[in-house]
Amino acid sequence: MQHYPQRTLYVVATPIGNLADISLRALHVLQLADAIACEDTRHTQGLLRQFGIDKPLLAVHQHNELEAAVGVIDRLLRGERVAYVSDAGTPAVSDPGARLVSSVRASGLGVVPLPGASSVTTALSAAGMAGDSAFMFVGFLPSKAGERDQAIAGLQTEAKAVVLMEAPHRIEALAQALLPLGNRLVTVCRELTKQFEEIATVAADQLNAWLAAGPQRTRGEFVLVLHPAPRALPKDDGQRVLQLLLAELPLKTAVKLAAEITGAPRNELYDAALKLKQRSNTEDAPVLPPSLPGEGGDGGTRDGSSISAFAPTLALPRKGGNKNL
Repeated sequence: MQHYPQRTLYVVATPIGNLADISLRALHVLQLADAIACEDTRHTQGLLRQFGIDKPLLAVHQHNELEAAVGVIDRLLRGERVAYVSDAGTPAVSDPGARLVSSVRASGLGVVPLPGASSVTTALSAAGMAGDSAFMFVGFLPSKAGERDQAIAGLQTEAKAVVLMEAPHRIEALAQALLPLGNRLVTVCRELTKQFEEIATVAADQLNAWLAAGPQRTRGEFVLVLHPAPRALPKDDGQRVLQLLLAELPLKTAVKLAAEITGAPRNELYDAALKLKQRSNTEDAPVLPPSLPGEGGDGGTRDGSSISAFAPTLALPRKGGNKNL
């Protein structure tokens, strides 16, 4: 059984929506702590009441984190155990806590993390991305349209999955900003672990339509997983894939699938497909046999030359002439 020393800050993950997701270890530490630092005292008070825990609460949020860290460190130096919780999930991940942890460590005091609920790993586990499991956590994109568009442009060729978070009042603006990503897949997670949880994977240019399909779909907290950008194959490989698909499928379907498989620009593949089709039609055209004398109806050959140039001169017997000839 792990020892829980004094003079230590305990970073405790709490549920992101479903109270049943709290860990036994988290409950043990929250009961053991001398005080609990938290992002919102009213919110945390309600959580603690659910489990019959009553402790002094210290407000530590994004607007006072550095100043409040001084009070936490003072308690630790006096030999106390202090737990820190955010409103939901794992502290310091798109939530306050990182500056507090940094200050405590800089003071030579201990920090012990308690793993638990996280909307990031929960969303990734439901995204169903095969292959490379690497991902980038971005969190909330800038609220200003220009800065947000610039950030998304930088993600267009990102080879790793990207985890984004968004509030309900900005989710439609984010969907609009993701339109340039076209058919790149996005897993959208709404109200994770809660009663009305909803998870779907759609193309980036279809996210607006998905949100518009029901009035409830723009409500709640959102986590989005932008699937990795397709890795572009060498141009020769793209041509090879296109040729194989054209042998079995209509031109437009073959181009669409080749673009998705290879990551090559669709307009380039379409032009290449037209050239391949034209070349194929030329090669498959029937080869006509050489014209025989008398064909063509004008006594000449197809190229306009005289039949006499190809046929031997024949002397036909005239009536009453030498019958031995």
